[in-house]
Amino acid sequence: MDFIYDGFESKSLSNIWNQKLLAPNSFEIQSKVVRSGKSAIKIVLNPGDNFQPKEKSSKATERNELVEQKELISSENQDYSYKFSIFLPEDFPIVDTRLVLAQWKQKDENNAATIDNPILALRYVNGELFITLQTTEKKNKIFSTTEEIRGKWLDFKFEVKFSRKNNGFIHIWLNNKQIVTYSGETAYNKAHGYPLEGKFYFKMGLYRDCMNESMTVYFDDYNKTQSINNS
Repeated sequence: MDFIYDGFESKSLSNIWNQKLLAPNSFEIQSKVVRSGKSAIKIVLNPGDNFQPKEKSSKATERNELVEQKELISSENQDYSYKFSIFLPEDFPIVDTRLVLAQWKQKDENNAATIDNPILALRYVNGELFITLQTTEKKNKIFSTTEEIRGKWLDFKFEVKFSRKNNGFIHIWLNNKQIVTYSGETAYNKAHGYPLEGKFYFKMGLYRDCMNESMTVYFDDYNKTQSINNS
């Protein structure tokens, strides 16, 4: 995997995406709201889509997300760059409900993980756009803004190296301005049930605690590259 790109220019969804977390009729390749080219993907989350019941430590959830295919999953101690553009409509709900727009999860290959939260997540809650990093029981906020971000395209670039050692890093740009420079652990370790030589997969869309209101988001210009200098 050297370069993966999806500008959502085809009538159907690209085969780089697994549709297992997309409810029927939850997405559309459309041309009304576009970052570049002729089209972008629109994802709508309605109450009850991909419902997951409440568990001991979490609320009931619902989601519609694009998931990168298994063969594109990232490896520990490798350098990757992810870019994508996201648009929230001007009337997007401002609610105090957990909402994740994009996330990187560490693969629980043996179903033994004691923590299942994403390593890295882009979130929007109660008018705050923020990014979290979690490698232990504690979730850390590494970026936050309460500026109005609805009704405009947001261009993100994430440079990441997932590692349970101190050589990991996360560098993030928003609209060509660097907003995060982090070095250190960027993966769960074996003590949390994750095997050595970790694997990490990317998802983007709408994932939230259950609520009685629909949400709509648009994505465009997704690309992922792997550095040729990895060792």
